[in-house]
Amino acid sequence: MTINGQPKMIEQLGSELDKAREELQNLHLRLADPEVVADHHKYRELARREAELRELIDLYDRYCQARAQLAVTEEMLRAGELDREMQAEAEAEAEELRAQMESLAAQLRRKVLPRDPQWDRNAIVEIRAGTGGEEAALFAADLFRMYSRFAERQGWKQQVLSSSPTGLGGYKEVILAVEGKGAYGLLSYESGVHRVQRVPVTEAGGRIHTSAASVAVLPEAEEVEVHIDPAELRIDTFRAGGPGGQHMQKNETGVRITHLPTGLVVQCSDERSQLQNKEKAMRWLRARLLEQKQMEQQQEIAETRRAQIKSGDRSDKIRTYNFPQNRVTDHRINFTTHNLQQVLDGELEELLEALQVADEQRRLAALTAQI
Repeated sequence: MTINGQPKMIEQLGSELDKAREELQNLHLRLADPEVVADHHKYRELARREAELRELIDLYDRYCQARAQLAVTEEMLRAGELDREMQAEAEAEAEELRAQMESLAAQLRRKVLPRDPQWDRNAIVEIRAGTGGEEAALFAADLFRMYSRFAERQGWKQQVLSSSPTGLGGYKEVILAVEGKGAYGLLSYESGVHRVQRVPVTEAGGRIHTSAASVAVLPEAEEVEVHIDPAELRIDTFRAGGPGGQHMQKNETGVRITHLPTGLVVQCSDERSQLQNKEKAMRWLRARLLEQKQMEQQQEIAETRRAQIKSGDRSDKIRTYNFPQNRVTDHRINFTTHNLQQVLDGELEELLEALQVADEQRRLAALTAQI
């Protein structure tokens, strides 16, 4: 049984919504508890859950209202007692209500699926040149620019935490912090090895080369989630490289932080202030420690992380950017678009929407099988 092409699951949400309404009432009481109000982290988590439940209930109520209105309209049409003008109006109203139900049902499907609790967090995006030498470093710079442009299109803030530029304008590695609601959720689909096929600027013979760069996306940790004992840190300073001449760094402003219990090492030398470099490095370290903590708690997360980067080899690709054919292909969902330059300019919406829909369909099929 389907309702306007929607699974029976939409019709079975009534009992789930009763539970959601009860949970929402309990949340209202908990959010008024002085102890919860004093715990900013706990209060923020509960407030986020309250907003999700309110949105879910509102969507379902609107769906039920549209369904009831459609039933009345269709009954009027079946009765055959309307004049020609009213008949046309009723048919148009019925069509509009069906479209409204389709839209609401699609939104409900997304809301009812188990959601990644990290979805709305800020993101730390790590981009590293892989196979391909200098051309891979140039491609890493292209990916960095692509994500920067996409962040601008979303209205998100961004900050480079660390970078290792090359002489031709590429990057051996660049770490980008992206701040905005849903940044981690959307950008997490970008984790993996990206492959490029084009004639490099370093190629005099005009031959097409294949190079690769890896992308890993981490949810940014909040300080309250990851406790870092200062005694467990080794902080080294070094003289940051500069363009030379009067701008050459004469002070040790670069900061390298080693977390002794885990052996994790992060460093930053992009800023002229040692304090700013230390703050950036600590931000990156917290994200990596949170990731490690989650990996230890859930084996599934560990497997996902390993799948994100793999070896950085061209054969581990999730997406190919083919310049001669003006083509971008995402191999995970067999999705191809022929607007390569627009994609590299940050127009990732179509790709990410296709990936999100495919992911939702997979999870929805698993959930529907349980109903």
